[in-house]
Amino acid sequence: MDEPSTGAPQHLRRRLGMTDAVMIGLGAMIGAGIFAALGPAARAAGSGLLPALVLAAAVAYCNATSSARLAARYPASGGTYVYGRERLGDFWGYLAGWAFVVGKTASCAAMALTVGTYTWPAHAHTVAAAAVMALTAVNYAGVQKSAWLTRLIITIVLVVLAAVVVAALTSTAAHPGRLDIGADATPGGVLRAAGLLFFAFAGYARIATLGEEVRDPARIIPRAIPTALTITLIVYTAVAVAALSVLGPARLGEATAALSDTVRAAGAAWLTPVVRAGAAIAALGSLLALILGVSRTTLAMARDHHLPHALAAVHPRFAVPHRAELLVGAVVAVLAATVDVRAAIGFSSFGVLAYYAIANASAWTLAPSEGRPPRAVPAAGLAGCLILAFALPPTAVLTGAAVLAAGGALHGVRRLITAHRRT
Repeated sequence: MDEPSTGAPQHLRRRLGMTDAVMIGLGAMIGAGIFAALGPAARAAGSGLLPALVLAAAVAYCNATSSARLAARYPASGGTYVYGRERLGDFWGYLAGWAFVVGKTASCAAMALTVGTYTWPAHAHTVAAAAVMALTAVNYAGVQKSAWLTRLIITIVLVVLAAVVVAALTSTAAHPGRLDIGADATPGGVLRAAGLLFFAFAGYARIATLGEEVRDPARIIPRAIPTALTITLIVYTAVAVAALSVLGPARLGEATAALSDTVRAAGAAWLTPVVRAGAAIAALGSLLALILGVSRTTLAMARDHHLPHALAAVHPRFAVPHRAELLVGAVVAVLAATVDVRAAIGFSSFGVLAYYAIANASAWTLAPSEGRPPRAVPAAGLAGCLILAFALPPTAVLTGAAVLAAGGALHGVRRLITAHRRT
């Protein structure tokens, strides 16, 4: 293996085409969330689950449009960290990067534990740590290897979800009347469910954070993000309709494994192990994309000395931020091996919405000559992010706000230390 570069940070290589970018976005979005999010969302929205899905998709569309225009303008690693820094100032870019890196690192560990729980529950932590190390090795070998593996994973997951939809909708247990919206669908419940479902769409940010590795980013990224989002919406709608028509909102809300319960109720219990395997593979896909995104944002923040500058190094052979990837992989592996973080990452939800709120605010400042979307798009996206963030459970709001405040305090301390050194 070549020795890593110790000189000045290099740029990453532009190797990803349109199909690669779309697949990475799909791999991040069509992940384990669809296997786990329907139950809690149905519990919150009741028969208003489908309107909640549409609302989540509408906010995601605004965020995706803003992110795509910004990514075309600033095709560098880091996503909203870069956009906030360039358009709103250093603090807002830092805050977006902080929310993303801290929140998504916990999400990585939770996703790794999901893999372990589905594949070998008695040794979930061991399997989780092994999965993180394996995917870190794949990422280290180059972004094209990651894109190839993502294609394989997303193909398998789509086949599994298609089998669930066909089995449900062709069974005698399916009834279209269960899709009707009743009095149990309250505005507050729909908003909370939309907040839960939003994060199943949030993976399109991975395309933007890989902007420095996309060929012709000004053309590909604005096409890849909405393409991936549209495909995801179609898949999620089909799965939600299938689950609702078989279980109804009440039973779906009580389900701990919604899609497994759906196929059993549809008389296709033989599909249950297939669904479990699909959930584990989907979690692997999400974990792969998350590690990619966190390492690239870490690279961007290290280049600006918001994180140790040594993490800004790019491997001369594999053209990846190898130190950032190894650090992220090590931290996630330790967390996954030692701590059950699945119930302690409410701040991640809040942080993601804060991240996209900054993206929309950044897009608002674009001039028409810079590819600014219609002003209504970032305005609606910003408002939607704030509304959904504060519609989350109070513990998630308080924890998320505390994490953002801690990040802001660290930024202030760093500025004071820097100013003191200069004097």
